[in-house]
Amino acid sequence: MSTLLLRVGLGVALAATLATAVISSAETPIDHSAVNHAGHGQTFSDEQAQALVAQQAPVRGSEFRAECRSSHRAGNDPIVFPNRPGVSHTHEFFGNTTTNADSTLQSLRLGGTNCDPVSDKSAYWVPTLYQHGVAVAPERVTIYYQGITDPARAVPHPQGLRYVIGNALATSPDQNPAARWSCVGRPESSRDFLSCPAGSKLENYLDFPTCWDGTRLDSPNHRDHLVFGLGGAGGTCPSSHPVVLPRLEFLITYPVSGGGLSLAGTRNGVNVTTAPGYTFHGDFFNAWDPGELQRRVDTCVRGGYVCGTDGNPIQQ
Repeated sequence: MSTLLLRVGLGVALAATLATAVISSAETPIDHSAVNHAGHGQTFSDEQAQALVAQQAPVRGSEFRAECRSSHRAGNDPIVFPNRPGVSHTHEFFGNTTTNADSTLQSLRLGGTNCDPVSDKSAYWVPTLYQHGVAVAPERVTIYYQGITDPARAVPHPQGLRYVIGNALATSPDQNPAARWSCVGRPESSRDFLSCPAGSKLENYLDFPTCWDGTRLDSPNHRDHLVFGLGGAGGTCPSSHPVVLPRLEFLITYPVSGGGLSLAGTRNGVNVTTAPGYTFHGDFFNAWDPGELQRRVDTCVRGGYVCGTDGNPIQQ
């Protein structure tokens, strides 16, 4: 009888201990009013805005690409909020399938990818798109690496390079020239959402800078270590950022038409799903296989070829 009572007592104590452990291990609610979202904002100087727009004219003849798919979505951002899960507004992640708030170059290199080629284990992410309040995953994501600025001098993006482009805190379209919306098969484009007609699909182009300072893999605002080349396509890098990189461009196609569109974002310090289209932005964390990235830059960008996902020329 005493043994039975002892076992019952131990069982009750164990249950209480487990309950306490569950409660203590529960995620502490995040006070978003105390979170600094400045890292999601970007102010473009007049010179940089002009340089960015000048590079948006269609250019072909020196590029390679990766075709990726949406992997997962979460309120994480390992560049702006490293090691702080759930603090960011919701992002749509593609490429590396392991990307989370704690991601590092090592973890990404050890992780998987849904990109073609599989040698690209980079992490790419953008705010989640919503239509009538329902999250919509991209149908297709093409990542272009293009010889826009002085391609003969281009070098691969360094391992572990991190960068954020676009102004998630924009309050008007003219505050975010990095992103533009269009409809598949139609010539119009806009910095805010377009209502695509039936039979078409919504798409977004997002352009990254091409000139690196040659030393930093990141900077306090996640932007100052790269700038846009001057003079548009075929231009040059300034002396402050002399190292030429291929222009990274996202082309994201969404299986939607019509209106009712919004983005995950941060408005007045609060994470929302109702941000306007002109707040679109994107992040890049480079984890390519170094040898394969070097081969593609040499063959395609420096060599002046349009290459497929295999890194081999498909046209000159």
